[in-house]
Amino acid sequence: MHARSALFDLYGDHLGARDGQAPVAALVRLLDPVGIAAPAVRTAISRMVTQGWLEPITLDGARGYRATEQATRRLAIAADRVYRRTARAWDGTWQLVLVEVLSGRAARGRLTADLTFLGYAELTDRVWVSPFPRSELAAVLARAGATARTARALDLDPSPTSAWDLDALRAAYDEWLGGAPDLLRRHLGAHADPDKAAFAARFHLVHGWRKFLFADPGLPDELLPDDWPGREAAELFAREAERLKAASDRFVVRCLSG
Repeated sequence: MHARSALFDLYGDHLGARDGQAPVAALVRLLDPVGIAAPAVRTAISRMVTQGWLEPITLDGARGYRATEQATRRLAIAADRVYRRTARAWDGTWQLVLVEVLSGRAARGRLTADLTFLGYAELTDRVWVSPFPRSELAAVLARAGATARTARALDLDPSPTSAWDLDALRAAYDEWLGGAPDLLRRHLGAHADPDKAAFAARFHLVHGWRKFLFADPGLPDELLPDDWPGREAAELFAREAERLKAASDRFVVRCLSG
């Protein structure tokens, strides 16, 4: 687990409801149970400040860091998708995003990553598709210095679902379902402190589940097969995350209070 991605998980899953901020010492304490050492935490914080995700603040006379507005928006979208909070009805149409030519490989790479994160897939060269309009589209285009036209399409033939690698996604869900119970047992047994153990187990559970933010576009249920493993995986995740939440929260409070 990389320190930067662990910090995103920490701010998204635990600190958002706590004003999105924490002292450096608390961040170090919180990431210790998941195997991330203090120097790696501090290096990752510095990089996230440079990238505009965190900003330095003073908390009770000590150095701390707060999620920026940019980070708060991205983390809110991620949390909504991690916990499947928004069930959207599909009207049967598709949004097409026709991206103008971008100069520079870095800009193209960033735009590709951001559009994929939002749930779009590239249907043909520079034409992206999604079953739903995504509220962050304008901000993503602006960050990449890109412009695009959008359109709504009905009865695309063949179905645009082929733009996503659903076979690979199915395999990823099957693998996660097979490994999640062992992951929980391993981390719950790694610490004598039950709250610390619950925090570590839940943290690894959420971290592993978050990979589907970049792989699962959140297609409407009617476009997926009846035996789609993502449904069972989501139920297991929600059940175990809720079961471990109270003990995990107690550990977070302890770390924040020093």
